[in-house]
Amino acid sequence: MNESLATLRKQAEQVISLALEEDAVWSDVTTQALIPPEQEGRASILVKGDGVLAGVEVAKMVFQRVDPSIRIEALIQDGTRVKKGDVVATIEGKAASILRAERVALNFLQRLSGIATETARYVEAVAGLPVRIMDTRKTTPGLRALEKYAVRLGGGYNHRMSLGDGILIKDNHISTLRSVGFGLKEAVRKARQNAPRHLKVEVEVRSFEEAREALDAGADIIMLDNMGIDEMRRVVGLAKGGTLIEASGGISLHNVRSVAETGVDLISIGALTHSSRALDISLEFEPR
Repeated sequence: MNESLATLRKQAEQVISLALEEDAVWSDVTTQALIPPEQEGRASILVKGDGVLAGVEVAKMVFQRVDPSIRIEALIQDGTRVKKGDVVATIEGKAASILRAERVALNFLQRLSGIATETARYVEAVAGLPVRIMDTRKTTPGLRALEKYAVRLGGGYNHRMSLGDGILIKDNHISTLRSVGFGLKEAVRKARQNAPRHLKVEVEVRSFEEAREALDAGADIIMLDNMGIDEMRRVVGLAKGGTLIEASGGISLHNVRSVAETGVDLISIGALTHSSRALDISLEFEPR
C-alpha cells in the first residue's frame, strides 16, 4: 500500500469509528433479541444497478471492526465497472456480527460507488477532448478523503483537498479587498508574497472583464464562475493557452460537453460529491 492509500486508510478508520458509534452497533436490540450468539451465517453483497464500484475496502474494514473473526472475500475491486447481479463480496462468520455491520458497510459502499459512477458519466461525456473533470470541496463533512477517492476511481481529478492546498481568490475575497481599495492585481501580488511559493494562484471571475483583469494580474489559473458558453470561449481565446482556464457553476451532464468544447482546461463540478445518487447495492443473507 503506497503512502496515499495508507493515509486514506487511516482517515477511513476514523470515520468508521464514528459511523459505528452513530449506528449503536453494540446495542442492536433486534439482533440481541432474535439471533443466537453462536449462529453462523454467510452473506453476499450484490449490485442491483450498473455503475463503478468504490468502497469495497472500506466495507471490509467495517465488518472486521465489528468482528475481527468475520471472513470477507472481495470478488470485485474498486474502480471496476459493475452491472446488476454482480457479486461484490462474500462474507462468513457470526450471523449477529454480519447483521450489525451490514448497514454501515453498505452506506459507505453505496455512497462512494454512486460518486464514482456519476464522475464516470461526466468523464464519458467529454471523451476525446483535452479537459479534466474535477471535484470541489462540496463534500459530506468528515467524508472528504473518501469521496474524493471515489472521484478518482470514476476517472476524475481532485481540486483542493482543503483550504491549505491552494490559493483560490473567490468573489468574497475580492469584494473584501475592493472595499479597502485593492484590485485583483494587488490581490494576486499579496497572495504570492504571503503564501508558500510552491502554491499556484487561482482567481474566480464572473465576467470577461474580470477575466482580463485576472490575466493581467498574472493569475496561474482563472475560474470562470457561471459564465455562458460564448463568454467562456472568448476568455479561452484571450488566454491563448498561457493560463489554465477552469469552468465552474451551472454545469450538468446536458451541457458539460459544450463547456469542454470551448477549450477550457478544467471543469469543476460540485454535484459529483454533493448530489450523486447512491448506487443500489444490497446484502443477501444465507443463514446456516
